[in-house]
Amino acid sequence: MRYLIVRTEVRPFAPEDVVASVHEELPLRDETASPEQRRQVAEADTLEAALQLARALASVGAVRSGRQRVKVVRLDAPKWPS
Repeated sequence: MRYLIVRTEVRPFAPEDVVASVHEELPLRDETASPEQRRQVAEADTLEAALQLARALASVGAVRSGRQRVKVVRLDAPKWPS
């Protein structure tokens, strides 16, 4: 399996966005509609390698301070059942 490791900027949101999200029962962030800005991308063939890369990227100061985040995405994941 292939994995994508992505370091992105954390998108801030206003308090009124949180209130609207709760009242309308919608997700606060929708990555499919407006993904966060990518800072660094890597690819791995195994989960172990992907997690090792993710740990390395998580040691960056911006990630540790909460301004960025690291995501591991399985590229050949099955589609949602219809």
